[in-house]
Amino acid sequence: MDKTSWIGIILGIVAVGVGMVLKGVQVIALFNPAAILIIFLGTAASVLIAFPASAIRKVPMLIKKVFVEEKQQNVKDLIVMFTEWAEQTRKEGILSLEKQVTSVNDAFLASGLQLSIDGQTPDFIREIMLEKIEAMERRHQEGAAIFTQAGTYAPTLGVLGAVIGLIAALGDLADIETLGAAISAAFIATLFGIFTGYVLWHPFANKLKEKSKREIEIKEIMVEGILSITNGDSAIVVRDKLSSYLSTKEYEAVRMEADAPEK
Repeated sequence: MDKTSWIGIILGIVAVGVGMVLKGVQVIALFNPAAILIIFLGTAASVLIAFPASAIRKVPMLIKKVFVEEKQQNVKDLIVMFTEWAEQTRKEGILSLEKQVTSVNDAFLASGLQLSIDGQTPDFIREIMLEKIEAMERRHQEGAAIFTQAGTYAPTLGVLGAVIGLIAALGDLADIETLGAAISAAFIATLFGIFTGYVLWHPFANKLKEKSKREIEIKEIMVEGILSITNGDSAIVVRDKLSSYLSTKEYEAVRMEADAPEK
């Protein structure tokens, strides 16, 4: 579970709810069916118009990604693994890594390792693997774009909802007592539009982008590791090359672990 997503939404709701109470606004005012319909159904309609069905079908999976922390390869573990593979390759040859193809859980890593074992050139391996990363990045960008657009549409629909509410409120000025309440209710749609746009949809898009960046970085490390092994680099060279993705503190931990005598 991605706790930060849940905590952020809860804090956002609390901030608005408590803020309304402190300002003297009754929370019951939020239960406005017309405003809810305009914002949520209107945003859904806008997104449906803006994106093809193939992209819309991925929305449930994308929302799951926002709230679920998927297990990814640890960078330090990857560096240690490639260092060991490099040492094994120098001693026994690249073919000695054949059994690793079936043991690794990452399909991207397995396919790249298989290309190296098959004797493909480093340039060919780099081209194939980078094309896969670029294709994955395009898919991720399309998913994030859905929520970015939803975040753009929702506040504008909030203004539309307010206009509709004001038209209804000002349509009958005979009852002055209810006029203030009607105008107040008209702006509930604006509140929903701004809240969903800037507390839900835009942050959802940013969370997906950040998770995509981390996944791409992991795959770039895999590419560099496989190319280093293919080129016959020593274990020390592989470790130092891949450690550029680590902080200084993390690099020192990896170096000390590698230099520690075996028991």
